[in-house]
Formats: sequence, structure tokens, C-alpha cells
Amino acid sequence: MGWWIPGNGGRGKVGKAAHLEEAVVSLKSTADGETVYRVSFEWDESQGIPGAVLVRNLQHAEFFLKTLTLEGVPGKGTVVFVANSWVYPHKLYSQERIFFANDTYLPSKMPAALVPYRQDELKILRGDDNPGPYQEHDRVYRYDYYNDLGDPDKGEEHARPILGGSQEHPYPRRCRTGRHPTKKDPNSESRLFLLNLNIYVPRDERFGHLKMSDFLGYSLKTIIEAVLPTLGTFVDDTPKEFDSFEDILGLYELGPEAPNNPLIAEIRKKIPSEFLRSILPNGSHDHPLKMPLPNVIKSDVLKKAPEFKFGWRTDEEFARETLAGVNPVIIKRLTEFPAKSTLDPRQYGDHTSKITEAHIRHNMGGLSVQNALRNKRLFILDHHDHFMPYLDEINELEGNFIYASRTLLFLKDDGTLKPLAIELSLPHPDGQQRGAVSKVYTPAHTGVEGHVWQLAKAYACVNDSAWHQLISHWLNTHAVIEPFVIATNRQLSVVHPVHKLLSPHYRDTLNINALARQTLINAGGVFERTVFPAKYALGMSADVYKSWNFNEQALPADLVKRGVAVPDQSSPYGVRLLIKDYPYAVDGLVIWWAIERWVKEYLDVRRQGAGCVQKIREPAGAD
Repeated sequence: MGWWIPGNGGRGKVGKAAHLEEAVVSLKSTADGETVYRVSFEWDESQGIPGAVLVRNLQHAEFFLKTLTLEGVPGKGTVVFVANSWVYPHKLYSQERIFFANDTYLPSKMPAALVPYRQDELKILRGDDNPGPYQEHDRVYRYDYYNDLGDPDKGEEHARPILGGSQEHPYPRRCRTGRHPTKKDPNSESRLFLLNLNIYVPRDERFGHLKMSDFLGYSLKTIIEAVLPTLGTFVDDTPKEFDSFEDILGLYELGPEAPNNPLIAEIRKKIPSEFLRSILPNGSHDHPLKMPLPNVIKSDVLKKAPEFKFGWRTDEEFARETLAGVNPVIIKRLTEFPAKSTLDPRQYGDHTSKITEAHIRHNMGGLSVQNALRNKRLFILDHHDHFMPYLDEINELEGNFIYASRTLLFLKDDGTLKPLAIELSLPHPDGQQRGAVSKVYTPAHTGVEGHVWQLAKAYACVNDSAWHQLISHWLNTHAVIEPFVIATNRQLSVVHPVHKLLSPHYRDTLNINALARQTLINAGGVFERTVFPAKYALGMSADVYKSWNFNEQALPADLVKRGVAVPDQSSPYGVRLLIKDYPYAVDGLVIWWAIERWVKEYLDVRRQGAGCVQKIREPAGAD
């Protein structure tokens, strides 16, 4: 171990090496498995204040170093080095590991004696001279395309397009593993065995033991909850169908046991429930092979209410979920009527909405369509353009039949929404360039029309659920953040104030995304088996990414763009919501404001203000 002072040809002076001494048993560690050791350094005032420490692991196994604390440093008192890093045996490294004191410096403010070591560390993390394949001790953050989702060596059916690096399939970059290419396609990366979860990410990005156990447990839950219901429909007289709502409830806790679902019973016989519970995450529900009953239907089930009176079937609940359901980020204000399409008419023909004023006038409290538009009372959940270009291919897949949907909603005087009409559309049978074949459904609650209206709402929900999983969740949450994680580690030293600001929020991102590529979004993975775009899903998300704009991702900007808020400088958030009962936006703006204020104060404290953000690249950076 060593520390630095000015001099030594521009580099800090390295002190004499010191070795771990006995464990300090009188100090209580904060977690099981931790050990505190004493280290004694030789030191005198001429050496200055320690700025960094070198660590060499002479053991045969890695260890996790949390902190090193120097006490009684003249002129300083206590100096803390925060490591939180795995240190492998020294023979695996070309240089000793370095950890800087827990201070922050912009590149121009870094003590001169530490600058060369800061640059050396960034060079190691960039790994531009190390193509891979990378081992678990490597600490390399390099970019790569999504070229590892398919497995062309298994046949054409298992091949998938490479996402990223082309105008046809743009995509956020992911962390490079350096694995060898496939035999049939030199541009595709070979895959690991399906159950091999040892995918390269820098070791400090990997889950800890407890976190990995939770991931495995949640993976099991995902398979049970996503795949098992589908499998269960194969074992009765009507394959791929649920015979009744009771069959569906039988998959949930507190629901009636479904007598015609022997698959669950058979699995319970072969896998002891105690074993399943032991690998499921803490806080998991009681029945490992059943899903938790959603709160929106729990009270109805417990009261044994008749199916037609279930709360989730109501128009009020259907409309509420556009604001407070799984995907409250799509609804937007309608600004012209009928709704227009953004699809290229030269390729797709006319896709103007077929919803007319005659369909909805009677249900708007006496307002005309133009008055409702003028008063900002009409909103739309529009998935028409999202899915229409892909429907021919999607509906050719076995077991699939999907519409592209538009749902028109009206803002009532009490501040809640109600659905006015749902438009379900298919591509014209004579070719996409002929436009769409559409049918409009309006609210009905009795007879055949009532059942048809429930089906129309179900098709709209299927669109919204798939968009949530594929775009709102995977693409816009997981995938787009990964390049920022890589760039932060390649371009900003750990002592950079912005690195310290961002790194806690990146925790586990690279690892969870790598595991997703291995088991969830890969060819034939859980995602393709459970979400209707199936093998076209990731290619579809690449098309969506073409219009992704970083400057539109801020919550206030997104709300204004969708027309559900208007600029308002009198508000602390800078915007005013048009729908007061919009939980996602109401809560989100408070959180956004708190984070924005805290970040500004953090940067101001470091006396950099906006300039700190405008020019944060290290001098040697070149991404």
C-alpha cells in the first residue's frame, strides 16, 4: 500500500509497503462475513497528506475491500479511502489496484501528483487495447451492439437482427463481453448455455450473493407467473384457452383451486414447497406456484361477488388505469379530431381515425367535439401507429390475433376520465398501402353489446401491456441507461463529483441487463414466449428508438409534450397538470423537483455550477 505527495517526477511518492495485521475482534462489523484488520504505516510529515493507496492481493482468492481509514494524520486527522471493490490476486493485474481518498476533484483541480494515476486508472477501465473475451477479474467498460440475442448456429429460426450500429436497427449500446463470434455469422456473438448466468460484466457491477439469490428467486417466479398459465391451458379439452374465469382465478392466491389444472398439482408433487420457498426472495407470497391476487380484484373475489360486478370490469377502472396503471406514460391530450396518423401515407395509406362525432357526442355532457377540444377535455390512448406496421407478421404467428387500438377518453367535471370509444384496426387485406380496416366500439353494459365492449377494452389493454413491457420498461428504462453507465466509468474518474453523484443510481443495471439478454429478451426467451410481438419484439423496439430524444426524457418535458400539462412558471415544477387525479404525474413531479434541487445544490457546493456539467469529460476521453 502507498500514498502520494508532490514530486517524484510528476508522480506522487510511494510510501513503504505495509501488511495486514491481526483482525480487530473488538470492532463490530456492520454485516455478517466482514472482518476489520489493523494496518500500521510508517509516516512522517515530509510525506504530506495521503491522497491514494495501492493495494496488492497476495492471496489466491479475491476479497472485497470496503474502506481503509487512516487515523491521526497530522494536519488532517482522519483520511478515508472508500473502495467498495473486489480485489483479485495481483498476478491477474498488470498494475496494482489504486484507491483514492474520499475527496472530489474536477480534472483541472486534481493534485498534480495524482493526475498520472487518475489517467492510468481510466485507461484500464476503458480497456481499448483489450478485445476480450473478458474474465471476471477484468474491469473493462467497452461498448458493443446487441448482437448476442440470437443463435444463428442453431438455424435461421434462432437468428435475430443485430440491434445498434445501423440506420435500420439503431439501439443503445450494451457492455461488451468479447465472446467469440458465431460460426454462421461473424457479426453475431456466440451465446452461453441457457442456464449459465456467468455473463461478463465488471465484477463490481455484479450482484452480491444475497442479491443474486433474489434474482434467481424472481426468475423462478417469472417463469411460474408468465409461462405456467400458458402451459396450464394445454392440459384440458380446449387447448390454449381458459374455459372460465374460475380457471384464471385458480392461478392466484386466495382464488379457488382450479380442479382442471393438474399441471400445478403435478409440479407441487415433484418440487417440495419448502425448497421453492427457500430460493424465493424474502417477502415472496405464500404459494410459490401461485401469483399474488391483484388488489384491484381481491376484494371482489373475497366477497365472492358475481363476475359481472367485478370492479376491474368497470369503465371507471379501465380509464383510471391509463393514469395509475402499469403504463401511465402514453395517454396524451387530443388536439385535432379525428385523430391523425403519423404513418407515411405513401407506404401505409390513410390511417385517419374512424371515430366520428356521432360515436361520442351523446356521452360528453352536452359538449360538442370542438368545445371539448378547446376546453382540453379529450384524451387518447393511441397504440394504432405503434402496432399497425407489424400486425401482418405478428398475426401470422401461432396463437396470435391482435388489433391496433385507439381509445378516446373524456375528462369529466369531477376530474376523472371515462372512455368514449375504442377503435380496433387491422391492415387492409389488399395490402398495407390501402390503409386500415377499422371498427369503432362504444360503451355498452348489457346483452351482447356489453360483452363486445368488454372485449374491446381487453384488446386495448393487451396493446398497452405489451407496450409497457417492451418500450416503457425494457427500452426506456433498462436499455437506454446502459450507455450512460459505461460512459461514466470510461470518462469520469471515481473522484469526479459527477461520477460520485451518478454511480449509486447505476447499481446492478449492467448485471440485470446482461442477465436479461441471456434469459429474457433472447431468441426463444421468456419475453418472446409471453408478449405478443414475440420474435419481432426487439426489432420493433429498435424502430421506436429511432425517435428517442434525450431532451424529451425529463418528466416535465414529457408531460408537456403529451399535452397533459401546460407550462406554468408560478408552479415550483414549472408545469400545471390538466388532470388533477394523475398519480404518476402528481407524485413524479414532486420526486423530480426534489432530485433536481438536490443535484443543483450538490454541484453548487463543489463551486462548479452549470460549468461542471457542461464540460465533464476527462482530458484523455474519446468516446
